[in-house]
Amino acid sequence: MKTLTLDAKDIGKGNLILVNPSHPVRNAPGKETLVPVHSGYRDVLLEQQTAKMLAEVFSLLDCYHQIIPVSGYRTLQEQESIYADSIRANGEDFTLQFVAAPDCSEHQTGLAVDLAENKPDIDFIRPHFPYTGICQTFREKAIRYGFIERYKSGREAITKIAHEPWHFRYIGYPHSELVEKVDLTLEEYIAWLKQFPYAGPHLQGRFRGRDIEIFYVPATHSGPAAIAIPDQAPYQVSGNNEDGFIVTLWRKL
Repeated sequence: MKTLTLDAKDIGKGNLILVNPSHPVRNAPGKETLVPVHSGYRDVLLEQQTAKMLAEVFSLLDCYHQIIPVSGYRTLQEQESIYADSIRANGEDFTLQFVAAPDCSEHQTGLAVDLAENKPDIDFIRPHFPYTGICQTFREKAIRYGFIERYKSGREAITKIAHEPWHFRYIGYPHSELVEKVDLTLEEYIAWLKQFPYAGPHLQGRFRGRDIEIFYVPATHSGPAAIAIPDQAPYQVSGNNEDGFIVTLWRKL
């Protein structure tokens, strides 16, 4: 076994961070750490693993000419400008539904991307991304690469954002598949994972030829938390932007 040390200052980092009006952005990345989604869209930036996985879905489907990346990472200043411009152009009611307030936007993490079907006159705020054709195929295949449709219909009371079929969030695999399987929002999913503490029964399953083990470790503000994990097991740690960490272990069969 080896010791994994988890520090409370890192709970705002990782694929599973929660960003919404109750959980503002922490540890926002700088542009120098991000990469373009594609050579043809050098102004649309994402976190490196997010960009890599998005490129793999696009390559799998060969859909570079059918699906357009509209918006990726935004700085706080860019989100402030988009929010203010929408208030002026569309009014407060529309903006509150479709544009996250500054520091409450997933776009400030580099883990979210808005996509559009390649049609004339793409709407920057509400790009068209239907549940048919190549767009629906992307939606289905992207789950295997760590993406979820973040803001689904009927979940507005939880997410505080209107239905956005164009907005995809990278949370990593197998979490993307689990979210779809249990049919939860990211808010609900993170709360659900807290039922599997490090000191108790862990969430276990088999995904893509590997045994997966997931558990929750609360942050300790008196100092770093130390836990024991198997020596040879690849692992991933993500803060939940609230009060602790989600640890995922992979074991090859």
